Amino acid sequence: MQLDKLVRFHKTIGDVTRIRILALLKNGPLHGQALADKLSVTPPTITHHMSKLREADLIFERRDKNTIYFYLNEKSLILQAEAIVKKVQSPEPELWNGEEVERMQDKEKSSVLRNFFLADGTLKHLPAQRKKKLIVLEHIVKGLKPGTKYTEREINEFIRQYHPDFATIRREFIMNHYMYRDQDIYEMNPPELWGTM
Repeated sequence: MQLDKLVRFHKTIGDVTRIRILALLKNGPLHGQALADKLSVTPPTITHHMSKLREADLIFERRDKNTIYFYLNEKSLILQAEAIVKKVQSPEPELWNGEEVERMQDKEKSSVLRNFFLADGTLKHLPAQRKKKLIVLEHIVKGLKPGTKYTEREINEFIRQYHPDFATIRREFIMNHYMYRDQDIYEMNPPELWGTM
């Protein structure tokens, strides 16, 4: 099983509500309203979670007149759950040469950049999730030249190309070690330090 499929599976089940949905469906099929009632959530919330579970091939559905019933795809659940153990134990070269992992990371970065930047290259807003935020900050800081010293005003003008809240982004650069500041002079840190706390 490909690594990206394994990661998608574990991301999908890394949610308490989805695990509870799978546990309920283990006892037999249920429709959306029944799941919403049992879990004390709204029907749109169930729709969202069922969409994720369907994408991961963990459920399937059948229509009975006007009602759609959701079923646990138990075979797929077991296969995917066991696949991570097999992958870790496998000496397959693609697992150890890093190419597939790197490809997955590039795919994730591209997705984050598409979601948070407009077509003109400006930033919609900083992501709240740290991992995504670091991808955005790294993308921006790569527009600066290593070894070059910048005044605070120059940094502000550079960031303003991407977003008007230059003070927040400048502070994030420092906090996450993309840059260091010495008496209002800014310089990029080596990439090995980027994103460290």
